[in-house]
Amino acid sequence: MTNELIHGLKRTIVIAARRSTVFRYFTDSARFADWWGEGSSIEGRKGGVVEIRYPNGVLAFGEILEITPPERVVFTYGYESGKPIPPGSSLVTVLLKDHSEGTELTLIHDFSDAAVRDHHIQGWRYQLALFSNVASRYEHSNVQEIVDSYFELWNTTDANLRAERMSKILDPGIRFQDKHSCTSGMEDLTPHLAAMHQFMPGLTISREGDVQECQGTAISRWITRRADGTESAKGLNVYHLTPDGKIARVIGFWQ
Repeated sequence: MTNELIHGLKRTIVIAARRSTVFRYFTDSARFADWWGEGSSIEGRKGGVVEIRYPNGVLAFGEILEITPPERVVFTYGYESGKPIPPGSSLVTVLLKDHSEGTELTLIHDFSDAAVRDHHIQGWRYQLALFSNVASRYEHSNVQEIVDSYFELWNTTDANLRAERMSKILDPGIRFQDKHSCTSGMEDLTPHLAAMHQFMPGLTISREGDVQECQGTAISRWITRRADGTESAKGLNVYHLTPDGKIARVIGFWQ
């Protein structure tokens, strides 16, 4: 890099995944390729080669100048064709910090030319969104199992077993809201679940269809049935997940 890099862009996002998970995408080529595209690779060490193969065939290269797990990665960046910038002519810095919702990622990309900087603004906005989804999807790969376990709580009549299951999948501050509910915390949800079995004995709830997840939020449809098996109600739940895969909030919509 011979020119002074005085024109920088900066973008900060929060990724719904633990920092250790996010950082591995800068040391594991398979995960790096999941983010950037097939054929992309990274050598997660100082002096390691960064190779990015975009879906449209454009090829970019870089070299890792600094890497401090799980906090910081610095690498050069430029294009094989030399346009708009050749390899080694710009600098990318990625900073990772713990966040209550997962990981705060700050990206700084420094250039010697303002027009070239502006050319990359939307690209990074898009690429970091892809990254956020890829990392979150990996972190919450068992979301369907978690949702099924959540419904299992509602169907568990034994209070001690229900409490044990709650501790495994629910955040202590769990909030549950629907047209019949407005609870906050495990100690508030516990008697609410018990009341369902008291006043609606035999009622069960189960998932209908697949669970969808996007950046730490998931949705699933549900159906309730009476003790005789007839349908009682249907609806949709929205789940907010913690970075370690527990449920922090559920909002229920009735059909």
